Amino acid sequence: MKNKTIIVSNRLPLQISIENEQDVKVSPSVGGLATGMKSVHQEGDSLWIGWSGLTEEEVNPAIQQQINTAAEKEKCLAINLTEKELDDYYYGFSNRTIWPLFHYFMEYTKFDEQQWEGYKKVNEKFAKKILENLDDGDTVWIHDYQLLLVPGIIKKNKPNVTIGFFLHIPFPSYEVFRTLPWRESLLKGMLGADLLGFHTYDYERHFLSSVSRILRHETQFNEITLKNRIVKVDSFPMGIDYEKFESAALEHFEKTQDQKSELQVRLDQHLDTTPGSKMILSIDRLDYTKGIANRIRAFEHFLEKYPEFKEKVRLIMLAVPSRSNVPQYQKLKREIDELVGRINGKFSTVSWTPIWYFYRSMPFDNLIDLYTSCDIALLTPRRDGMNLVAKEYIATRTDLSGVLILSEMAGAAHEMNEALIINPNNYDQIADALKQAYEMPLKEQKSRNKIIQKRLKRYDIKKWADEFMKALEGTKVNHISKKAKYISTANQEDIVSQFNKAEKKILFLDFDGTLVDFNDDPELVAPNPELFTTIEKLNAKNCEVVIISGRDKDFLEKHFGEEQVTLIAEHGLWLKEKLGDWNLTENVNKNWMSSIRPVLESFVDRTPGTFIEEKNYSLAWHYRKSDPQLGGQRANELSSVVKDLTSNHDLSVLNGNKVIEIKNSGVNKGRAATKQLNQDFDFIFAIGDDWTDEYMFRELPDKTFTVKVGLQKTEASFYVEDTEQVKNLLETFAR
Repeated sequence: MKNKTIIVSNRLPLQISIENEQDVKVSPSVGGLATGMKSVHQEGDSLWIGWSGLTEEEVNPAIQQQINTAAEKEKCLAINLTEKELDDYYYGFSNRTIWPLFHYFMEYTKFDEQQWEGYKKVNEKFAKKILENLDDGDTVWIHDYQLLLVPGIIKKNKPNVTIGFFLHIPFPSYEVFRTLPWRESLLKGMLGADLLGFHTYDYERHFLSSVSRILRHETQFNEITLKNRIVKVDSFPMGIDYEKFESAALEHFEKTQDQKSELQVRLDQHLDTTPGSKMILSIDRLDYTKGIANRIRAFEHFLEKYPEFKEKVRLIMLAVPSRSNVPQYQKLKREIDELVGRINGKFSTVSWTPIWYFYRSMPFDNLIDLYTSCDIALLTPRRDGMNLVAKEYIATRTDLSGVLILSEMAGAAHEMNEALIINPNNYDQIADALKQAYEMPLKEQKSRNKIIQKRLKRYDIKKWADEFMKALEGTKVNHISKKAKYISTANQEDIVSQFNKAEKKILFLDFDGTLVDFNDDPELVAPNPELFTTIEKLNAKNCEVVIISGRDKDFLEKHFGEEQVTLIAEHGLWLKEKLGDWNLTENVNKNWMSSIRPVLESFVDRTPGTFIEEKNYSLAWHYRKSDPQLGGQRANELSSVVKDLTSNHDLSVLNGNKVIEIKNSGVNKGRAATKQLNQDFDFIFAIGDDWTDEYMFRELPDKTFTVKVGLQKTEASFYVEDTEQVKNLLETFAR
């Protein structure tokens, strides 16, 4: 059976309406996402899941059946939502919490427990519908901020499916995101995906920072290491259907006078009656993120600063109604109405009105009229995930004329450097950009637009979708060393079988991160009492147990001193045979410690949350409790400094799990472990979680079962997910 692709978004790519209270009318949507996913949806076995756009209260069972049947014909599956669910999930949490917060409008952000519960409920509803139609090996691509929890729910229930998630709005900086009460839940939900896509590298970087600082996961470049898998994060700047807009513009210029729209006739009249005048285009949804009010004020400032342009320019402003039942949007509408009225009243003449203002949706043909007729496009969002209007405008400029003025806060600004890039809060800069745009020679316009058009044509909406799907397919490849195999149930049975057949066996067990989880305070860590029972049973099966750790001998003595185990402390420096005395295994000195310690102390002073652990013959700088980014930066710095200082001494620097340790060279777990093989063992097993254990994996005999804890590159033959799996494996040995 061929694997399928399931696309998931808040809305289906369909316009569904009820006519005469009994007939369902369905037509395809023309939005960016619907267009972008067209190739993915139509090619092969695929299904699109989303809300129909109608609440349960609006439809009776017969109508609902019609909707379901019509949707199925389009390879879609409709989610049903009640008015209450829609209010809490969509109008509530999605658009009063996530939307303003992710766009940095914290003053509009509402934290409401009931709306959060509604959001969770609807995300679970979506996930349930997906799971009902999902098989192992399938691919799921989930879209946008309304469904942040869905990837995690799917991965928990179906770990063998490949999940992609794309966020179509900005992801805010850590300092903003951390204010959200449910921040951990949202991040964990997103991390159910195997690939997370963002419009720009900035959003990607902000997400990685939040994951690192809030969830404390290891992040390296664009990968996040979880217990049992690696999540990839990347940027995919969304494009437009370039050919559609270019073709529409070319057709537009072929129209006869009779074929022109009423709007185009009016625009032509304006241009004919005022030779040399230019029209400035502003198109947006009515949203506070778009900076529309600031744009109008900046236009007013332009007319005041450069009065010579009065009666030579006209701002044509289209504001498309959006979320008109949300108070902030109602307030914004009033503010814009008042601003337009005031400025028109202030500057208008008998023959000239500075702003033409439209508050409505416009059909596609009228948009093309505006794009092709306006010499300047002024787009000044205060925050915007991408801003496809900027790309659409340039695509319609088939003669390469026209000037785009674009806010640096729009994701599109990263790809459209040749536009006039402005700060949307700097009225003076916007006024100057308008003057520059008005006066820009045609040759320069063409030079700039040619470069942008080439880029937009190459990386269009289909390319965006294909690139994401290609990267998502790539996540199926195992990211760790090909040598390491996961200890599945079958592998475990084979290893345990060989353990049981063996006459003499030995187990080398690391402590921190292997037998116990890490703790911000290492002194609070203690072995689980069940471990001692397991050790006792292993001893009864003629199995030597060796605890081999970077911990000092006093710590190991405190917890294991009375047990029938061999203890190796400080990576092999100290040895205690079963119930014997501690012995120093290497001829080392500690004279160097007094000169190195002040260096470590200076790093403690500069890096909050770090501390020094002084062992008998080594020094360790721990940074687990520090800010992850600062800690990692300081760790690299300290490692370089210490390596320089110790280059002429017989010392080595170990980079462990959130710790840097300086010790005598020649002392390592591999050397210490091989010294214990003074008998003819027919089963050797070694397990550990960090780089200090790699010495064991390398130096023990080839027949050794070497196991890494966690998903990392390793010399080990096998890996397990976590300490819980280690516990299970040891208990299975002991049965």
